[in-house]
Amino acid sequence: MKKIEAIIKPFKLDEVKDALNEIGVQGMTVTEVKGFGRQKGHLELYRGAEYEIAFVPKVKVEVAVPDALVEKAVSTIEAKAKTGKVGDGKIFVYNLGDAIRIRTGEKGDAAL
Repeated sequence: MKKIEAIIKPFKLDEVKDALNEIGVQGMTVTEVKGFGRQKGHLELYRGAEYEIAFVPKVKVEVAVPDALVEKAVSTIEAKAKTGKVGDGKIFVYNLGDAIRIRTGEKGDAAL
C-alpha cells in the first residue's frame, strides 16, 4: 500500500476527484492549504496598492491505494491537475505500513 499526497491548484480538485473515482480510488482526504514553491508567491493590486501574497492557496489531496493502483493513480492526478503553468503542484508517494478500518477491524488492502 502507498499513500499519495498531491498539492494542486484548487480549481483542479473536481477534475482530479472524478478521475480518481473512475479508476477505482474509493476515498480521499482534502485539505485547504497555503504555501509556496519556486514562484515564492506573487504581487496583487488592491485599490491601487501592491500587496505581496507570500503563501499561495492550494489543496492537498491524500489517498491510500493498493500497490497495483499506485502508478495509475499518480498518472491520473498528474494528467488532471496539470495546467502547464508555474504552481501546478507536487505529488508525493509514501510507503504505508498498514491501514485499519475502525468500524469492521479490516486490515491492509481490505481496509481501503
